[in-house]
Amino acid sequence: MGTVVLTDAKYRSSIAAARALGRFGYRVVAVQAGEGGFPDPPVFASRFVSEGRRISAAPDGPEYSGRLLALLEEYDNPVLFCAGAATLNVVSHRREEFSRVCRFLIAPPEVLDQLNDKEAVHRRARELEIPVPRQFDGEPESYPVVIKPHCGEKFGLKARDRYAIARTPEEYRARLAAMARYDPSPIVQERVTGEGAGVSLLLDRDSRLVCALCHRRIREFPAAGGPSTCCESFYDAGMIQQAYRLLASFGFVGMAMVEFKGPCVLEVNPRVWGSFPLTDCAGSPFACRYAQAAAGEVLEYDPHDYKTGVRMRFLLNDGAAMLDYLRHGQPKKFLQGAADLFRTREALSSREDPAPMRRYLRSALFRR
Repeated sequence: MGTVVLTDAKYRSSIAAARALGRFGYRVVAVQAGEGGFPDPPVFASRFVSEGRRISAAPDGPEYSGRLLALLEEYDNPVLFCAGAATLNVVSHRREEFSRVCRFLIAPPEVLDQLNDKEAVHRRARELEIPVPRQFDGEPESYPVVIKPHCGEKFGLKARDRYAIARTPEEYRARLAAMARYDPSPIVQERVTGEGAGVSLLLDRDSRLVCALCHRRIREFPAAGGPSTCCESFYDAGMIQQAYRLLASFGFVGMAMVEFKGPCVLEVNPRVWGSFPLTDCAGSPFACRYAQAAAGEVLEYDPHDYKTGVRMRFLLNDGAAMLDYLRHGQPKKFLQGAADLFRTREALSSREDPAPMRRYLRSALFRR
């Protein structure tokens, strides 16, 4: 099947990708960057990883791209699968150099910049008549509102810190001043209610849709709004079509997740997303189709190629979420989480490949 070099191996999503690719027959080489002194990432222990490699350079450092290129040259034109944004951005900016030694589906930097800019995404969505939250240019006319930078990731903010909620004019002014540290003119929008959902898509080198998966948020941490700790797969052809039209209008290629709240598009993550392990839990061929499309295969889109109703949780994060719901006076959410112990799959656990989960728990529980 060939070799897939899986970078940014420290991320949990790399475990799901390695398992899916390895089962399909690919030789998986997992790569983690960074200076020495850190333990190997959990994915290195996977039975589906043929080789774990270290690059002794920071992903945002001047030596990283050259050392990654040298590593890729050791293999015969491998597929490059970036599990994190750091390497994705490096390759995007040096596309010509990397295309000589490996194959990949990564959008040009100008496309990534547009999709990372929430205001640019909303402007395009409105042009396409896709619903988005109402935006305020000055003092909001109604509350609550959400305040967020155009691109929180560029400032190194964690997902839960990339927005602030204001319920009164006083809170608005305080939150606006705090957010101005990162963005002098942040986006201010109405807070939309409704079910949180994500539509994950894979577009080939011609921006054709070749794979999709929908998930709804069940719990998140912090409870007031943060990354998903438990989610469930479902299928919605209309949402997939809206997400695809949006991404294709930018000429996007690769993997991305379009985030919805109720009927509105909130933002786009033009990279591997946090709940990516659900693709493996639900039996989606997402990772393998990426490798095939990156290698130049012309694939046809299968509209319903995964199991729906599959509920997945990140054990430690979901436990924290349940306690947070209890602290915020939402005992039903806590009890729902307790009931989910018997019907929810742990994102990183696998009977056929238990070592990564053991290493992850050991690292998380005893991290200094």
